[in-house]
Amino acid sequence: MMSDALVIVPTYNEAHNIGRIIDRLMNLKTQVDVLVIDDGSPDGTADKVKECQQKYDDRVALIERSGKLGLGTAYVRGFEYALEKEYQYVCEMDADFSHDPDDIVRLVGEVASGDADLAIGSRYSNGISIINWPLSRLILSYCANIYARVVTGLPVADTTAGFKCIHSKVLKNISIQRIKSNGYAFQIELHFRAWKAGFKIKEVSIVFREREEGVSKMSKAIVREAIWRVWSLKFRSLFGTL
Repeated sequence: MMSDALVIVPTYNEAHNIGRIIDRLMNLKTQVDVLVIDDGSPDGTADKVKECQQKYDDRVALIERSGKLGLGTAYVRGFEYALEKEYQYVCEMDADFSHDPDDIVRLVGEVASGDADLAIGSRYSNGISIINWPLSRLILSYCANIYARVVTGLPVADTTAGFKCIHSKVLKNISIQRIKSNGYAFQIELHFRAWKAGFKIKEVSIVFREREEGVSKMSKAIVREAIWRVWSLKFRSLFGTL
């Protein structure tokens, strides 16, 4: 039987992690289905997902894309899939164990209870809850979130968080096809659009850990996009063109 909740996991070269992540998600107290969106990983990530599909029947879905098309487009495609399949609760998470799969239960619970329309797994809502990041990256992330809040007015401590649960009514309302950001700015834009549409946003404190396997996808281009995108969101909101 199909779950009410879908966890979307975008991947690129996560063959060492994806099988273990799926196993953890399949055994949560709250039943969830999983959608992996793989951007043509040369390390065989998609093959690992197909092995999991044999174990878990219809609870694991896979969308294979031709190459590295970006985080934002992956999530938009995942949101479209979730709405097509009529999932009530739609979650985002990384494949690298920086997000604890057990926290999915809390995030879905906040939305299912009606306390939130968008529940964000936050690294900064209760101090700084990050383990094993180099100081330079911590400073960059923390300052980026302050910058985004100041420019946009978004009342969220962790504006760039990629771990969350969203009620389907949010996705139906905010015109997901109009989201053009494609890196960490995607998360800022998603939160901003939900906030401007009047939905309830709640931050749930989590512990974020540096990835266990593989290499971070952070790049200078991603940082540059986030710097100018917040101004674009601000002005488009002011002029009613969001």
